[in-house]
Amino acid sequence: MEAAIKTIVTTFLSSARGKEGLDSKTFQKMVKSKLSGVMEDTDSSSAIKEMQQNLDSDSDGKVDFQEYLSLIGYIANSMSQSKSEQTANSS
Repeated sequence: MEAAIKTIVTTFLSSARGKEGLDSKTFQKMVKSKLSGVMEDTDSSSAIKEMQQNLDSDSDGKVDFQEYLSLIGYIANSMSQSKSEQTANSS
């Protein structure tokens, strides 16, 4: 678990490159390169842009670390639900 948390933090920091948040272009690049295996529509620029707008709770045009964590939480929750459904269906 410790390694997973370090990866989450490191991914954001390396994508942000010293800035406080991910602008639209940087966010799209990060989603396409780091999350395509766990998310749908990562090849759709419009879907990623809509996702960014939904995450951007302070409407500053950037995804800050807290907003990024909302995305990570959403993905983790979706994966958990999917795994639970698979377990229930195989019983």
